[in-house]
Amino acid sequence: MRHDDLIHDWNGSAPIAGPVELFDETLRDGLQSPSVVDPPIDDKLEILRLMDRLGVSGANVGLPGAGRRAAEDVIKIVEKIRDERLRIKPACAARTVVKDIEPIVEAQHKTGVQIEAYAFIGSSPIRFFAEDWTLERVTKHVDEAVRFATTNGLKVCLVTEDTTRSSPEILRPIFETALAAGASALCLCDTVGHATPEGVRALLGWAQAQLRQLGREDVRLDWHGHNDRGLGVANALVAAAAGAQRIHGSALGVGERVGNASMDQIIANLWLLGVHGRDVSALAEYCAKSATALGVEIPPNHPVVGRDAFRTGTGVHAAAIIKALKKGDRWLADRVYSAVPAAQFGREQEIEVGYMSGLSNIAFWFEAKGVAFDEKLASRIFERAKASDHMLSDDEIWSIVREGSRL
Repeated sequence: MRHDDLIHDWNGSAPIAGPVELFDETLRDGLQSPSVVDPPIDDKLEILRLMDRLGVSGANVGLPGAGRRAAEDVIKIVEKIRDERLRIKPACAARTVVKDIEPIVEAQHKTGVQIEAYAFIGSSPIRFFAEDWTLERVTKHVDEAVRFATTNGLKVCLVTEDTTRSSPEILRPIFETALAAGASALCLCDTVGHATPEGVRALLGWAQAQLRQLGREDVRLDWHGHNDRGLGVANALVAAAAGAQRIHGSALGVGERVGNASMDQIIANLWLLGVHGRDVSALAEYCAKSATALGVEIPPNHPVVGRDAFRTGTGVHAAAIIKALKKGDRWLADRVYSAVPAAQFGREQEIEVGYMSGLSNIAFWFEAKGVAFDEKLASRIFERAKASDHMLSDDEIWSIVREGSRL
């Protein structure tokens, strides 16, 4: 049978019309997680190379206004992009104040590489109230910062923090001020993870209508989402379908509080939807390197790259995968009990032996290890597995094999 005949897809065709730019926040927003460490520059450079291999379009390489080390790392990262001719485009974060933008201007001057400034400012009524801000004050900061940046040769994306809880009466004049001052992109932020998919659609639709009224359909719209309600990845995909041209995320979803939308999951989903046409076999390496560098652990049940993503000890599941492998069909084995094909992401199906396993799991273990199948020995392993409270390790099974050979 044809592969297409084996899976009925209720998802239908991809709702995302065109190519989507991916913008990686691991080296900026990711570092704002209270549980990570700021890695040495060599680790940052290796993570950057892996982003580039995965087809990430741009990366936020730091907030150079935060201090000397941050500014120095930004220059080294941008130099690496230049010297290795990476395709990824660098950007830096800044508050909408001139002193934060000055080191970005300096980095662009020193490296000779175009850097986009992501200038951010709070825009929600609750933030205004807490900070005792006025709309006049905020638009003044936006105008001064964006004009300074563009006058000094930077591209600017104006970032409205907490956009998903901001009112049109506040957002409209901020957008108009930023665009009049020379901004070429707007970033809509779900800073505290408030939005639902319906809210994402509503906000994107409203922003697009404003740009049409201003005759500025040329302005790029970014989506930057957090995961406080567990909707980070879903919202990112909805944003792409609703017309956002650039989607933000970070490796393993690291970031403030519970983190950002997970870039690795966004990439996996866009690839599965046929929208991201790049080689994604380095995804596991990207996550592993980011985890090691940042000092975090990859949860075993993390989609695609977690230890358990393609691992099973359940008899029924394992039997189906084993039968597919015996047909000599790797495509089938990767999909009969998985919606994500392991091989495409640098992984493989793993059949293990444990308390929910069947004899087929044990027979597969014998075959995989090149050991002649023995029914009595298999029965001993089966009994030990059923009596255990965990998956048996290879060492545990080998010890049973050695015990059996002495009997």
